[in-house]
Amino acid sequence: MTVLILGGTSEASALAKACADAGLTGLLLSLAGRTSAPRAQPVPTRVGGFGGADGLIRFIREIGVTALVDATHPFAARISFNAALAARETGVAALAYRRPEWPRQPGDRWVEVDSVADAVGALGEASRRVFLTVGRLELAHFAAAPQHAYLVRTIEPVGDALPIPDLTVIEARGPFSEDAEAKTLADHRIELLVTKHSGGDATYGKIAAARALALPVVMVRRPPMADMEATGALDAAVSFVAAHAGGSTERGV
Repeated sequence: MTVLILGGTSEASALAKACADAGLTGLLLSLAGRTSAPRAQPVPTRVGGFGGADGLIRFIREIGVTALVDATHPFAARISFNAALAARETGVAALAYRRPEWPRQPGDRWVEVDSVADAVGALGEASRRVFLTVGRLELAHFAAAPQHAYLVRTIEPVGDALPIPDLTVIEARGPFSEDAEAKTLADHRIELLVTKHSGGDATYGKIAAARALALPVVMVRRPPMADMEATGALDAAVSFVAAHAGGSTERGV
């Protein structure tokens, strides 16, 4: 029996650790391979894509996957839709373990847009100091607005992904506290934050810090979610895995 966890997120890592702590076996965590030095995990791990929905279907059948947990990033829409399709085609049980969206609070100055490309237009024509936290793969959109001074934070090196005249890069991996984020915003004299509505605790500090400093936030809405049973609770995700994996759980979940 094998439960396949599609990961690459803090939620997937937390789920893998909780399952390992509970004594569950027969788990396989799959990472897309977009970071060169992923954190070590307490369960067997594979790295790399599957080759679309058809490749994932073949993989499920070849290794005898009995259940699938989609714990990928909320903006990894393609793999989520592939996972939902593969689960339907193979008949395996499936669960999406999704982090809740951030609730909008009094004082939040959000400008919501549908895509990172739309976020570029929301910056305006006048030069501004902009903090980008949208991921390395989407930085190229902002080359269309080179008048701004950009601070970019990514896990992997940016390279030539954003060829503009005023670019500062921070390579760091979260979580980031509100105090640390407030210092970053102040030190770099940031006037506007651009981010995705990722949700979760690990990167909420920048949202709280922007609110405290009364800074506007261009918030990219989440893409449509794949049609799959979903939970945002760790215990519910562990219970799902326990129902389809080997071993036993001392936590009783």
